[in-house]
Amino acid sequence: MTLYNGDTKKGRKRKGKLNTLNLAAEFAQQTKDFETRFMGLVKRLKAAYDICAGSEQLTQTERDYTHFYLAVRSIVFKLTKGNAPDTAQMNARVREMIKDALQSDGVEEIFKLGDDDESEQDLFDEDYLAKIDKIKLPNTKIKLLQQLLAKVIGEMRKVNRVKGIDFTKKMQALVEKYNQRDENDILRSEVFEEMAEALTNMIWEVHKEFSAGDALGIDFEEKAFYDILQELCAKYDFSYPEDKLIDLAKAVKDLVDAQAKFPDWNKRDDIKSALKVGLILLLDEFGYPPVERDEVYVEIFEQAENFKKNRKTD
Repeated sequence: MTLYNGDTKKGRKRKGKLNTLNLAAEFAQQTKDFETRFMGLVKRLKAAYDICAGSEQLTQTERDYTHFYLAVRSIVFKLTKGNAPDTAQMNARVREMIKDALQSDGVEEIFKLGDDDESEQDLFDEDYLAKIDKIKLPNTKIKLLQQLLAKVIGEMRKVNRVKGIDFTKKMQALVEKYNQRDENDILRSEVFEEMAEALTNMIWEVHKEFSAGDALGIDFEEKAFYDILQELCAKYDFSYPEDKLIDLAKAVKDLVDAQAKFPDWNKRDDIKSALKVGLILLLDEFGYPPVERDEVYVEIFEQAENFKKNRKTD
């Protein structure tokens, strides 16, 4: 019974340490400026510690404080960038504490999303979003949603370059607006909730875009070319019949498939020239307004190159 009580006390103490790490990481993220300053100062601390680590003048308390700040920095870094650079420099006990601190809130599972062995659909699993939603640390929660959104946009960009770029701009604008919020809004719960909701909604917007071509009767690759042609219509302020735009997108996809069937197609000038000539003739055939031909070609070539590069099966 004594051992059981001892283990319980030890467990509570460990849980308290993990909670302290998480709360410290949350505090460090209260504003973008504060986070940047904290990360910079701890980076300088690490550089100084690396020089003085062998000195006997350093007390154990000073070493413990240094490891604590490095541990907090590693958690924030992983929430922001995905990889914590300081853990390799720490002893095994601190590395384990960081791992436990992340796992204690279900955070670590989120970082597995988008790995090579994960399927595309896993990125949109409602269970993952539900786990993030339960996290009680608002800044940490928003960082995780931000990271998940960046991953799903990355998947979209592999399929549809134009839409991927569009969603990236929307996400950047949303994050920038959040980072520039007034000081009076820093601790307001509704501000955190609105940001979390906006990020979640955008994740589902990306999800819908993967099947947006279904309503038009085209597949996701044809939809990518459709979006390029539609974007050029908007850019140059001209109208073009919807049904013809759909047929043109299908024809462009067939043309690209015919020219890009060789592994090194994007490095061969003869194939690229044939693709460009074929595209010009195709646009003329469909009566697509004479916008800058080179721009159309560049957009379509980059989309074709992007999709072929990321295509899992040919």
